[in-house]
Amino acid sequence: MVLDKLGESLRNTLDKIKNSLFVDEKLINELVKDIQRSLLQSDVNVKLVFELTKNIKERALKDEVPKNISKKDYLIKVVYEELVKFLGGDGAKINVNKKPFYIMLVGLFGSGKTTTSGKLAKYYQKRGYKVGLISTDTWRPAAYEQLQQLSQKVGVDFFGIKGEKNPVKIFSTYSEELKKYDIVIIDTAGRDALNDELIEELNKIRSIVKADENLLVISADIGQAAERQAKAFNDTCGVTGVIITKLDGTAKGGGALTACAVTKAPVKFIGLGEKVDALEEFKPEGFVGRILGMGDLEALIEKVNEAVDANQAKDLGKKFLKGEFNLIDLHEQMQQMKKLGPLTKVMELIPGMSAAKIPKEMLENQEIKLEKWKFAMQSMTREELEDAEIIDASRADRIAKGSGLSAGEVRELVKQYKQSKKMMKMLKGNDKNMDKMMKQMQSGNVKF
Repeated sequence: MVLDKLGESLRNTLDKIKNSLFVDEKLINELVKDIQRSLLQSDVNVKLVFELTKNIKERALKDEVPKNISKKDYLIKVVYEELVKFLGGDGAKINVNKKPFYIMLVGLFGSGKTTTSGKLAKYYQKRGYKVGLISTDTWRPAAYEQLQQLSQKVGVDFFGIKGEKNPVKIFSTYSEELKKYDIVIIDTAGRDALNDELIEELNKIRSIVKADENLLVISADIGQAAERQAKAFNDTCGVTGVIITKLDGTAKGGGALTACAVTKAPVKFIGLGEKVDALEEFKPEGFVGRILGMGDLEALIEKVNEAVDANQAKDLGKKFLKGEFNLIDLHEQMQQMKKLGPLTKVMELIPGMSAAKIPKEMLENQEIKLEKWKFAMQSMTREELEDAEIIDASRADRIAKGSGLSAGEVRELVKQYKQSKKMMKMLKGNDKNMDKMMKQMQSGNVKF
């Protein structure tokens, strides 16, 4: 999960507000101290932490609470709004307004520039842009091959000259050909530190590329060193934005996120995994909502739109709501869900799910179970898939042998299917029940 420890700590702080009898200065002081502790433990700059909590305290004590909201809810709203403002407010979307649009990635060794180049190419390709990738990293031996392989995996064109030591020559060789692309992503070389040699090289390639976006790639695991790194690159290369990688791991990440507040170079993307589609546009409102357990419906909808065929989803939705789905439909639904990514990541996007406090291990076990059920369904006959009611003990044994599962696991699948069908029939035509369920999810009061 994104900034797991920070999120858990801040959610516990919000729970303290929800469970208090009334809001007074003592509660606000406790809240401020809790937030300070949470952020400092996540490597956030001390000065920035105190500025943030000062704003929260001032608003909590001085703001006039609107009549249609309780003091508790307003205090939570203040925390949310100040955290959003702290991390960039409305965000900084990249506006592709010319052709070709050049995006140059810079950063030190190990930051993930080459992998991020491939992810960025995938991100824009999915949005209908014609993308080209060019390798100008002449220092790291495997950089050329890595980017070439990534371009093949993503399905975009690749440019580079293996063995060439002059990055400017590489770009100049293809400069005319690159003009037919909507977006060109340039992967540059790194070093262990931002030394004079790297600065000179970056300035040379920068002067010929004249990139529309110079994006600094920073790894979330470098802590408060991110601030110095971001400032140094910003001063020498004119950084227009930042991409933070490895935010899905155990890294604290706060240092990398808030380094941008110091340099005024906004975070534009965040990397949340190893896969080529594990890159998201950074939207402070959704990000803060996610770590506070309020969900991020916009990100969820975007994931669904990317992964699921709209007509197919509509047909499946009708069947499920009518309670008329069979195991073929359930199998299809599972395949569609898998495209959204790990359940742990999907759940954090759904409002109210963190309030349910579903253990991470339980979600991971459910993913394993879904994978096993897929094997079971692949071992069934068409007749069994269309009518699970006919699966008796002997059929369960045969399916188990064919899928490498136990008969008990096959029976559990059938039982789960029947329960789901029964639940959907109970809700069928009962709009009040559906409305009630949606309101519970949005408020975080859904019961399991």
